[in-house]
Amino acid sequence: MQSAWQNPFQAISQGLSDSLSQGLSEGFSQGLSQGLPEGLSSAEIEAWNNQLKEISEQYQGLMQDLLSRIAPSEAADSIYSDMRESFEAGAQSLMQNPTLLWETQSRLLQDQWLLWQHAVRGMAGEQVTPLITPDKSDRRFKDDAWTQDPHYMAIMQQYLLFSQMVEELIESLSGLDETQKRNLMFYARQLVNAMAPTNFMTTNPEVMRRTIETRGQNLVDGLARLREDLGNSAEGINVRMTDRAAFGVGENIAVTPGAVVYENELIQLIQYTPTTEKTFKTPLLMVPPWINKYYILDLREDNSMVKWLVDQGHTVFLISWRNPGPEQRDITWADYMQMGPISAMEAIEQACGEKSVNLLSYCVGGTLTASTVAYLTSTRRGRKVKSVTYMATLQDFRDPGDIGVFLNERVVAGIEQTLDAKGYLDGRSMAYTFNLLRENDLFWSFYINNYLKGETPAAFDLLYWNTDGTNLPASTHAWYLRHMYLENRLVEPGGIELDGVKIDLRKVSTPSYFVSTKDDHIAKWNSTYYGALLPKGPVTFVLGGSGHIAGIVNPPHRNKYGYWTNDALPETHEEWLENATAHEGSWWPHWQAWMTENGYADSEKMVPVRHPGDGEIKVIEPAPGRYVKATIPEVLGEIPTKK
Repeated sequence: MQSAWQNPFQAISQGLSDSLSQGLSEGFSQGLSQGLPEGLSSAEIEAWNNQLKEISEQYQGLMQDLLSRIAPSEAADSIYSDMRESFEAGAQSLMQNPTLLWETQSRLLQDQWLLWQHAVRGMAGEQVTPLITPDKSDRRFKDDAWTQDPHYMAIMQQYLLFSQMVEELIESLSGLDETQKRNLMFYARQLVNAMAPTNFMTTNPEVMRRTIETRGQNLVDGLARLREDLGNSAEGINVRMTDRAAFGVGENIAVTPGAVVYENELIQLIQYTPTTEKTFKTPLLMVPPWINKYYILDLREDNSMVKWLVDQGHTVFLISWRNPGPEQRDITWADYMQMGPISAMEAIEQACGEKSVNLLSYCVGGTLTASTVAYLTSTRRGRKVKSVTYMATLQDFRDPGDIGVFLNERVVAGIEQTLDAKGYLDGRSMAYTFNLLRENDLFWSFYINNYLKGETPAAFDLLYWNTDGTNLPASTHAWYLRHMYLENRLVEPGGIELDGVKIDLRKVSTPSYFVSTKDDHIAKWNSTYYGALLPKGPVTFVLGGSGHIAGIVNPPHRNKYGYWTNDALPETHEEWLENATAHEGSWWPHWQAWMTENGYADSEKMVPVRHPGDGEIKVIEPAPGRYVKATIPEVLGEIPTKK
């Protein structure tokens, strides 16, 4: 077991290896021989033999690529140790509860007996009611064969019964604290989902049919694509999610007109071209996350938050973060603050002549913005921010969700060692980790389509953005993980010191608007809510539907998801939701009304529109600028930089 699951990254690689190995060794000798039509000609048999030879060569090359990735990093090795200890703690707890152990064993035997009976009846042509069916949200078993073919129905039920048993068993374990149980549940879920019959050629009816139809060409194409994806990965496998050739930053995504009007080592500041006759006097500065790129807020014209804000009459500025490499290893959280929002506000004053701005921030960009507003408050410059909006932002990290599995003391120490050695965290590793938080949708579904079915991924702008990652500087990321996630020090008065200034979120009097999303698995709303209880100034909290991206990037014309409001801010998030009012559609118009009705964007004091380059700072280059176009392979010198 230890050699097979040496770390989470190798676990997936091993799963891929086992799956493909099984498909080659068993599929052609058993499944394919049974499924091929009788009476094949010698030419057809020769064609199959040639195909088998091609697959074998591709497979050998794949194994060489996998073997070259065996050496674990300190971070991955730490995660493996935590995984092993989690399973050991679970086994110990089970052994100390003989009754639960006996009940589990008895249940397994009973399930197998009932399943065998159903299978026999089904094979005899009898209509039988399944012992268990997949959840409606489980898209793995959508093919008709899973419900109409007794063989596949039995395989599916056996897997679902086992999966259900594992989940319920872990829930029943005693003597584990909440963190141990959460970690064990996460690791067990990864292993159980990796063993799903859909992930193996001979137990996936769609893959078997495809292989017969194409005479194995799907496996040839899939293996070639897998080798290519391995070459574009850091640790683990970054599966191809979309047709990357279908998109170009500044060509058909990130196309809202504007210009870069300021830049430093860390940011480019984009000012967008107005579309209204007048504009609000106070400019709006958007602070996006630097984990992934800003254009999640400016994908296409019909779902661009940037364009919508410009169309509402705001003078919109946006920070485009640099994709850092080893040279930026010493950049700190304080540097992100000074070279990011603070430098941007100074540039905006030169561009517009305005001494204050409205801030609109997202995810980790919001955590930085909260630090910045608290810093400005402590240095008597709080009035530079007229209002601040936090979208899906953690300030109180009491419940980081499943990502917390990777963020205990030992794992963070391992990450710190890796960061110290390389000077950065490869964004492809970060993307792989985040994809494991939704492994069936964001990993295994693509693994099946790409590598087993041999299909080419469809063109999808959101998934293009999801795979266009950014690196993270060593000093910033290590500090962020330890001070925020591990120690939750931002909520402590004076718990964070930036450039010699101790900050306190409780002293912030700037009016704040918090919006979170109900199904967010990255910034869970039962944590983000408690950030809204910290400032002493007026606070509005809104809960949107859907998740971390869809619930935030939710254009009004789609009329989707809905949102909840509650003017009160009770002590718990449960009480807030219990007394909240539900609304249809997007929260964007609610935010705009909050801005205008409170005068943060004053409709009575509109001014002539400002075009990029009108003020004291001039246009450097058209939007979206150079920084957002830099890819990880270009930054790390793996491929030449595009000109």
